[in-house]
Amino acid sequence: MRKSLVGVFALASFGAAALAASPSFAVDGPKVAWNLSVWGPPRAFTAGIAALSEYVSKETEGKFTIKIHYGDALSKGPDNLDNIKLGSFEMAQICTGYHPGKHLGINVLDLPGLPLADPEVHAMVHDVVYKDPYIVAEFKRWNAMLLMSVLQPQSEFMGVGDAPEKMSDYKGMRVRALGGTGAAMKNLGAVPTSVPAPEVYNSLERGVFRAVAFPYTYAFASYKIPEISKWYTTNLSPGANNCPTVVALDAFGKLPPQYQELLIKGRSVGYAALIKAHTESDKKNLADWEKKGLKAIVYSPAELKIFEEVGAAPVWKAWVADNAAKGVPAQQLLDLILSETKKAKAKLGKN
Repeated sequence: MRKSLVGVFALASFGAAALAASPSFAVDGPKVAWNLSVWGPPRAFTAGIAALSEYVSKETEGKFTIKIHYGDALSKGPDNLDNIKLGSFEMAQICTGYHPGKHLGINVLDLPGLPLADPEVHAMVHDVVYKDPYIVAEFKRWNAMLLMSVLQPQSEFMGVGDAPEKMSDYKGMRVRALGGTGAAMKNLGAVPTSVPAPEVYNSLERGVFRAVAFPYTYAFASYKIPEISKWYTTNLSPGANNCPTVVALDAFGKLPPQYQELLIKGRSVGYAALIKAHTESDKKNLADWEKKGLKAIVYSPAELKIFEEVGAAPVWKAWVADNAAKGVPAQQLLDLILSETKKAKAKLGKN
């Protein structure tokens, strides 16, 4: 089991922050009704926005409301950023991997192998990157402000056949792995393929590929992959999608200052809810996988070093070179992630 998601200690910092953020009195102001667009049903992924919506409504006694529209009711997920720019709604969740050409700088957070498996570290680093002047300007062109991350968990692999105990075991293995994760696995000799999530179960069952990368652990359970699998990795952390919640800048600017402050304070409440939702999901799923007899693979530091140097590092290098040529401070952004990760771990007392 991944150490960073075990037990309630993962909630300590953000839980305390959430309590500190909540005033003991209602925030007064005018009636304001916002709409938030997201795809899919309520789930761990949306626990943060659900908690944020409840928080602002409670603290204003229902005067400031954020109505969440699930299931693409307002917009398709890949179109949410465009519709924020058009003013179709005030808030939305996006995944930057849906439209990488619209914001080259923030795509640094979609690189494989970033050291962000711990959810508290993940939140602290994403918040700093979201406030970087280049990133702020990048999203300003879309009338958008990055409010908070959804803390998408790092992916792991689950599959059939012989378990890959070493990085060399991936050579020649067909895997379902997208984006930067797929590129890193290709560097290890794997054969990545792109299959939509709803088709993964049947494809794995038919032998189209031997392993699938999904966010750990909830996505595997959601698509019933453990029902036909034999093993799963626990600490490879090959990559994760960067999926922020965005706010329309013009709508934010029209809010009274006390509501603006409340929305910013509400991030800690949202993060606490996200960590709690994923922690509870992991506990349930891991117990279920143990009952099913799935083999849990824990890679040694030496094997993880191979993934870092052979799999991920070339992808980082290529991303920096490609984007620096386009005027993006690519190396600066990558260095920011790495330095802020060290700072966050030191602050939280984590290795």
